[in-house]
Amino acid sequence: MTDNNTHQKYMNRCIELAKMGEGHTYPNPLVGSVIVYNGKIIGEGFHRKYGDPHAEVNAINSVKDKSVLSESTIYVNLEPCAHHGKTPPCADLIISTGIKKVVVATIDPFAEVAGKGIERMIEAGIDVTVGVLEDEARFLNRRFFTFHEKKRPYIIIKWAQTLDGFIDSERLDNNTPKWITNDASRTIVHSWRANEMGIMIGTNTAKMDNPNLNVREWAVNNPVRIVLDRTLRLSPELNVFDSSQNTIIYAGNNASSKKNIEQFEGKDKVEIVIVDYAKDVISEILDDLYNRGIQSIIVEGGTKLIESFYKNSQWDELRVFTGNTFFGKGVKAPEVIGELYNEQRIDECCLFTYLNR
Repeated sequence: MTDNNTHQKYMNRCIELAKMGEGHTYPNPLVGSVIVYNGKIIGEGFHRKYGDPHAEVNAINSVKDKSVLSESTIYVNLEPCAHHGKTPPCADLIISTGIKKVVVATIDPFAEVAGKGIERMIEAGIDVTVGVLEDEARFLNRRFFTFHEKKRPYIIIKWAQTLDGFIDSERLDNNTPKWITNDASRTIVHSWRANEMGIMIGTNTAKMDNPNLNVREWAVNNPVRIVLDRTLRLSPELNVFDSSQNTIIYAGNNASSKKNIEQFEGKDKVEIVIVDYAKDVISEILDDLYNRGIQSIIVEGGTKLIESFYKNSQWDELRVFTGNTFFGKGVKAPEVIGELYNEQRIDECCLFTYLNR
């Protein structure tokens, strides 16, 4: 009989393996799997990227002596799938190998699975254990769970502020932004962007900072750029509209937008979506992003946009850099809310992570 500590040890390894697929598996979740025989791991694998074999397939294929599978236990941090997608059902594969014991961290929230994989394996006579390190497994795939359970993207809000609580200095339209953080912090931000499907900013941030919103310091796919511009007053020559990556502009149903929309005609990879800014525009935008299959976004400002997410508690994670500098005056940082989850030092900067429980 296997004790819970042993189950947790092997499930921790599944989670370690799953993390190796970060930034490559969307819209699929992060999944790792190990196969144990006589107290030793004889096979392991993880889902490397969307369209490739799933973790269970890679783990089973890595076992040299397939004859011992019938006496082995397979661990996986998410319920094996029971539907035909890009690959055949993993539950059917496990059944066909003769494996008699399966340990799963958590049930898959995706409607095509949602308990069906576990049910199928139990019906085949497999001993299935569910719930080992469930909280850790759900947090690993918090984007995936939020998307399927709340029907919206997982929302990360990020900003940098000075020691005296400003996110920007007082400047005119032609002033360039002053850096608050350091090079190490900026590289971290690029790695964050690479792990999310979208990155969102408001009109003033696009105009004043003219950001690229890409991952030039991190060699992974760029996220979809999302810009809120109620009247379409932003110049089509800004960096965010350079056609280097997919960009969505959410404009309002007003005379100014209708007049300015022709400026963007012929802009490759730039799509304009009309929404109603007089109502709950954030919810309308989140619904549209959900329908596009965008599982996660990182919101990088400005203050008004962040407060719009705060208003109805439509956020999941807050990441705040505090740089070793003072502005004295300028744009005040938004209120920090949420439960402090982590604190770390990055050279002379501090990074605080909060969760919306």
